[in-house]
Amino acid sequence: MKTVIITGASGNLGKASVEKFINAGYKVIALVSPGKTLGFEVEGDVETYDSDLTDEKSVDSVIAQVLAKHQTIDAAILLVGGYAPGGISETDGSVLKKMFSLNFDTAYFVSRPIYQHMMQQANGGRIVFVGARPALRAKDANKALGYALSKSLIFKLAEALNAAASTKNVTASVVVPSTIDTPANRKAMPTADFSAWVKAEEIAGALVLLCSADSNAWRDTVLKIYGRS
Repeated sequence: MKTVIITGASGNLGKASVEKFINAGYKVIALVSPGKTLGFEVEGDVETYDSDLTDEKSVDSVIAQVLAKHQTIDAAILLVGGYAPGGISETDGSVLKKMFSLNFDTAYFVSRPIYQHMMQQANGGRIVFVGARPALRAKDANKALGYALSKSLIFKLAEALNAAASTKNVTASVVVPSTIDTPANRKAMPTADFSAWVKAEEIAGALVLLCSADSNAWRDTVLKIYGRS
């Protein structure tokens, strides 16, 4: 049985991803914030660990625990992140630090030990990051500058990891969703066309595909999941 680590497992996309990977036959290692639980019932092979993913030592400790118990990590789905609106006038240093901590530091701290492990294990592995459309489109970046800047580094990180692993069976992919259909987004944008938004289950299905044998030939993958929004 393959093992997948999913960060942000208690969120809407996390829940959908946990369920999809269980259905695909994976053992799921769900990472949640300190003091929190998964928050939903699920049938399948799931273990929950809590860790402050903005703290590198905390991350190193929990990844070491997982490897000591399971020996291999076949896939890592890095969903943790945060959003802050505002252009350059609203985006001061404190906002930047928060966005970089939530969106880049967490991804880097988790992917670093896992990537090094995957480079050593015979079967390699798959890492999937979550990017953001504002990081790719300047007109959108001006509405959430700190968010866009922090997410832009995710693409560079994936490129660097792929370049270093060009002769290995290790890949780093980035999925880029548009607005996800969640209760929080519906509440925040009550007049929007919800049918145009992307379902968490659709994104989760793409995550499973990126970790499957069907994507073995894919490299430097940036998968845009925009729906009609």
